Amino acid sequence: MEENKTALYIVPTPIGNLEDITLRAIRVLQEVDVILAEDTRNTGHLLKHLEIQKPLLSHHAFNEHKTSQNLIGRMKKGETMALVSDAGTPAISDPGFFLVRACVEEGVKVETLPGATAFVPALVNSGLPADRFVFEGFLPHKKGRQTKITELAEEDRTMIFYESPHRLLKTLQQLAEYWGEDRKACVSREITKLYEENARGTLQELIEHFTAKGVKGEIVLIVEGKAPEKKKKKKYGEE
Repeated sequence: MEENKTALYIVPTPIGNLEDITLRAIRVLQEVDVILAEDTRNTGHLLKHLEIQKPLLSHHAFNEHKTSQNLIGRMKKGETMALVSDAGTPAISDPGFFLVRACVEEGVKVETLPGATAFVPALVNSGLPADRFVFEGFLPHKKGRQTKITELAEEDRTMIFYESPHRLLKTLQQLAEYWGEDRKACVSREITKLYEENARGTLQELIEHFTAKGVKGEIVLIVEGKAPEKKKKKKYGEE
């Protein structure tokens, strides 16, 4: 493999609006030898829209442990590859981390393109502090869920979660129970798509809102961190 030549490109793809693909991403997808896709059908639709014809290989959470070494071997022999997920940036709550780590360990050069990811526009659009934040991805579905929510009750940074439509109300109700109904939050769904919605309010207000209208689409939940406790002022003469 040519020294310092990028072998694996991490390429973000649109999370909804196809106009969000970057010119650089299009060029890379045109130039690589192979495209690794989380779902070849979804990626096939995008490539057809972009008028790009390239070999597609399936690379997802269920096979990445078995296929990564073979892919690295091919890259060491000179093949260039682009890794894409169904939407957004690979490895952000999507497959990708395992292959990138393996490439780093094997000395295979990886280059990550900037581009679409759901939580950044949701965070900025929420109106909650964006100078310090923590990305939690999906909360555990069952085991460890209550423990994680309890731990995060003391988190003072803005928190970012991904959530599915059928679990959103349950999550909002649990957060309100453990963190207080008045904690401010924002639910962003269908970001960049035709029916995009950014619902802002307290946890209780969001519970009422989505109980009344139902929930559809991909969801990012932004919740403000715990407010710092006000220190009691000492009276003059107190130690």
